[in-house]
Amino acid sequence: MVLTIKGVKMMISGKSMIRSTFRRLAILASAGALMVLTGCASVQGPSLPVSELESFVPVPHHARLMNDVKVRWEVRENVAEVCGRAAKISAAQAWMTPPLACAMWNVASKECVIITGKRVSHVELGHELRHCFEGNFHR
Repeated sequence: MVLTIKGVKMMISGKSMIRSTFRRLAILASAGALMVLTGCASVQGPSLPVSELESFVPVPHHARLMNDVKVRWEVRENVAEVCGRAAKISAAQAWMTPPLACAMWNVASKECVIITGKRVSHVELGHELRHCFEGNFHR
């Protein structure tokens, strides 16, 4: 087969052309798959367990850790680091299973700080707000 590129004629065998075409398609397919996977990860981020979407019964008013709470919401780049430190988990564990958000509450001052990243869902924010009233309800 004769291929002409910008006026230069080149002889290319059929096998060489097939290998070249196959190689290009493989590279394009790999790049496409990588873009799709990266897009999913960056658009949706880590996922929440399905149990987080279930309804729950709030603890009665008299049984809550705090009722009248001053809440502050901080949006941070380093959520895993800050929340990992607050939960007293190792940096390696925080890296392996990074916290999406956390709440740090102080009963004496009736204050609660919620830490999230720039992208946060209503479910994540609501989950952390529940900690401000009920403390550690995961037990």
